[in-house]
Amino acid sequence: MSNPTFERIQSEISEAPVMLYMKGNAMFPQCGFSARVVQILTHMGVPFKTANVLEDAELRDGIKAFSNWPTIPQLYVKGEFVGGCDIITEMFQSGELSTMLTDKGVAHEASA
Repeated sequence: MSNPTFERIQSEISEAPVMLYMKGNAMFPQCGFSARVVQILTHMGVPFKTANVLEDAELRDGIKAFSNWPTIPQLYVKGEFVGGCDIITEMFQSGELSTMLTDKGVAHEASA
């Protein structure tokens, strides 16, 4: 049985090296957690695409089922689910996010 929402998500995370499912968009985040992840990625100079789950109820529910992760935002790098706001924040602070991006060949500025 095909799931159009899962197919859309798989297509998006396959096409965009860094994909963020969030509330709002990069220019206008609509929750603090989404804003924090956008701020981290922007600070690191990471090019990324976003999908606004507030504009699409099927996507909002679908991304949670796709990743088996209950919260939004959700970050994918090179098709792999990385985590939500708390995980991304911890990885950024420890330098692990920069290392992972380097290992996956994603251009970014080294975090200071």
